[in-house]
Amino acid sequence: MSAPLRLTAATATGHLSVLRWGAGEPIVLLHPLALAGELWTPIAARLTGGAVYAPDLRGHGHSSWDGRPFSIADMATDLAHALDSLGLSSVHLLGMSMGGSVGLTFAGTHPERVRSLVLADTTAWYGPDAVATWEQRAVKAKETPRAEQLPFQRDRWFSPDWAREHADEVRRVCDIFLRTDSAAHAASSLAMGAMDSRELLPKITAPTLVLVGEHDYATPPDMARVLADTIPGATLRVLPDLRHMSLIERPELAEVIRKHMEVR
Repeated sequence: MSAPLRLTAATATGHLSVLRWGAGEPIVLLHPLALAGELWTPIAARLTGGAVYAPDLRGHGHSSWDGRPFSIADMATDLAHALDSLGLSSVHLLGMSMGGSVGLTFAGTHPERVRSLVLADTTAWYGPDAVATWEQRAVKAKETPRAEQLPFQRDRWFSPDWAREHADEVRRVCDIFLRTDSAAHAASSLAMGAMDSRELLPKITAPTLVLVGEHDYATPPDMARVLADTIPGATLRVLPDLRHMSLIERPELAEVIRKHMEVR
């Protein structure tokens, strides 16, 4: 697959910067917290036969942010406006972690626009202590130097043996994290803590595949089971030995994703 094009898609409050690879049926990939669309490069290269779009979510990467507080629902609205700007009426949608929360919120509010849905290492709600927990994370995101945040992130993202054997890929992901604006990271953390999209799950009509790392302690398998049990007809797959960044650690799972997108 050739190098991606970088597009600009208008939203109500600014714009999303979007990478696009290839041509064909549109596949949209939504990245985790404090990262950017370029994270998906290894997956995009394997999703042949489609036009792969990877937006930088609000305040991340090259996308704009007006500095005001926002919600996960606002980020889903950004996605709707960006798809309008790109001329995409409906898409296959894949989201991981925060991107999955945005994706399931979008799929619950715009079900007719989602042809198929993959939710990886994500949740619709972080539980009764979420607001307080994520407020603490927001403070750390804003006040702790970014490099000092990396040990915590790496441990959550990747299994230790794989990280040692794939130092270049770990470094690539860490570099994206280091470039992320700390204030946007903090604002997004507050949005994650305030999120409760559970009531939207029964409204999702797209064929849905839920993936989760067996050892993901950021969004553990029990959270994935709630998604699979509540989204009509959803399928759950627990991925042995993986942690929170399952699709980056195992990009060959793109074949599973591609096959799921063909069944609808």
